[in-house]
Amino acid sequence: MDKLPKIALPAVFILIVLVILISKSAITIDSGEAGVLYKTFGGGVVTDEPPLGEGFHIVAPWNKVFVYEVRQQEVYEKMKVLSSNGLDIQLEASTWFQPKYESLGKLHQEKSEMYKERILLPAIRSAARSVVGRYTPEQLYSSKRDAIQAEIYEETKKIVDGQYIQLNEILVRDVTLPATIKEAIERKLKQEQESLEYEFRLVTATKEAEKVRIEAQGKADANRILSASLTDKILEDKGIDATVELAKSPNTKIVVVGSGDRGLPLILGNN
Repeated sequence: MDKLPKIALPAVFILIVLVILISKSAITIDSGEAGVLYKTFGGGVVTDEPPLGEGFHIVAPWNKVFVYEVRQQEVYEKMKVLSSNGLDIQLEASTWFQPKYESLGKLHQEKSEMYKERILLPAIRSAARSVVGRYTPEQLYSSKRDAIQAEIYEETKKIVDGQYIQLNEILVRDVTLPATIKEAIERKLKQEQESLEYEFRLVTATKEAEKVRIEAQGKADANRILSASLTDKILEDKGIDATVELAKSPNTKIVVVGSGDRGLPLILGNN
């Protein structure tokens, strides 16, 4: 019994050492994350193998694992840029991105965990300054917002494509002009709108007048043609036909007296 503590003590020590080693060797990768393995005695960052996926992993205690978020992320950037005529423009944009999964080891080795600050944000700022510098404040304020957004995306994508970063979208959230410039643009747009409305009313009135003229001309032409076709003989025949029809009616009580040489006979009554 006296020997039992002497035997148990090394076993407890070994057990404690094993627990420590296992705790330092075990790593759990959460959902939406991946791990880059660094081998202290095996060549450093592992770049020729896929990164460690989600779940539980055992690694040698002398190695390290750097965990990256690989799901889509958003970075918001507010920056000051210059328009084509040198005016200060404040631009707010959101960028959707994620690291390229298969190149995560390369990203860590060459860019580090600070890749957003070192690569992505400078690329966005450079592209925004380049694109906005091509447009006037009027274009930025009104019709060119979608074009600017697309161009900033394309220019940023060219920069980050070779940097192991996947750029999904860039959304221009707001473009703020100097107050005086904004007011001047709004006045100009209002004047243009009023001018367009006046031109529309003028065109509408002209078309309406033309319509009335055409209708009046049509009626005049019809009356002229009708007058030319109504001879005395035709009128006399029409009168006789009307008298005959009137005589057939049982309600005929009025006497119609003819006048002149061609006066039509009148009916005093049908009895």
